[in-house]
Amino acid sequence: MPKTASRCGVEASRGAHVFEVGDYSLHKGLGVGRFVRSATFDAGGYEWSVLFYPDGSTENAEDCVAAGLELMTADAGVRSQLEASQYLRDDRLSIQCVVTVIKETRVSEARTVSEIGVPPSDLAEHLGRLLEEGEGADVTFDVQAESIPAHRTVLASRSMVFKAELCGQMKERSEDRIAVDDMQPAVFRALLRFIYTDSLPAMDDLNKDDSLEMTRHLLVAADRYAMDRLKLVCAQILSKSLDVENVTTTLGLADRHNCSVLKDACTEFIISSNKMDDVAKTQGFACLKRSCPSVLVEVLEKAGKFRKI
Repeated sequence: MPKTASRCGVEASRGAHVFEVGDYSLHKGLGVGRFVRSATFDAGGYEWSVLFYPDGSTENAEDCVAAGLELMTADAGVRSQLEASQYLRDDRLSIQCVVTVIKETRVSEARTVSEIGVPPSDLAEHLGRLLEEGEGADVTFDVQAESIPAHRTVLASRSMVFKAELCGQMKERSEDRIAVDDMQPAVFRALLRFIYTDSLPAMDDLNKDDSLEMTRHLLVAADRYAMDRLKLVCAQILSKSLDVENVTTTLGLADRHNCSVLKDACTEFIISSNKMDDVAKTQGFACLKRSCPSVLVEVLEKAGKFRKI
C-alpha cells in the first residue's frame, strides 16, 4: 500500500557577543536597578544589547550583580539564553551572551514513500519439497512394504529419539536402511511431513472416521518419537471431535500415551455433558473397564465431586 510522508523542521540563527566591563570596582555603588548597556549587536537579523547591573536588579538581591538581554528591534517576539561568566579578573568582567533566534517552522511537501514488501516465509514449502523429492537423503525407512527416504540431520534436529537412533551409539547409526514394522506407511509419512514442515498433511480425501483414526495413530507416533508439539496438535483435534461413542476410546489412548491434556478433555466431556449413563452403555466403556479400570475410577471420582458442587 503506497504511503506519503512529510517533515517538520525549524530554521534557527545563532549569534554571540562579548561585553567587557572594565574598571569593575568603580561601577559598584551605581545603585540597585541601574545598569550599564553594551553596544548594540546583531544576531539572527535582530538588534540586541546586554545590560549589566553592578548592584543587582532588585532590592532583595543584595551583594549580587545581574545581567540581562534586551531586544532592541521593535515588534519582534523571540526566545533567548544568556550565559554569564562567574569570574572577575583584573577588575574586569566579561559577559558572553549567546543568542539563538527561532525564525520559523517549515513543513516539507508530502512525498510518496515506497514500503518494501516482505513475502511470507517459504521455509516449510522448501523443506516439504526436500522430503518429497528425497534429494540428498542419507537414510531410508522400510515401513512395511514401502521405502521412505529421509535426512538424518533434519530428523535428529526435531526429535530426540531420532537423534539417539541416527546420531548416537545405537545400532541404527551405522545403517542406511531402518525397518519400521509397527506403523502404517501413511502414518509414518504424515509424521515426517510434520517433522519437515511443522504441519499435518491434508486429509481431505478421508472421511471423518478415517481422519480421526489417522490422528489417533499420529498421536501414538508422536509419543514414540517424543514429538511433543505434534502430540498436542493431535490432542486438540481429538478433543474437538469427542462424542458418546468415541470418548472412552480416546480416554484410553490418552492414558496409555501420557497425554494429560487429552485425558482431562475426555473426563470433562463425560462429566459436564451429563452423559455418564450413555457412555457406560458403549462397547468402548466395557473395553476400558477391562483394560484400564483405574482410569474409570478417576472419572467416577471427579464426577462425584462435580455433582456435589
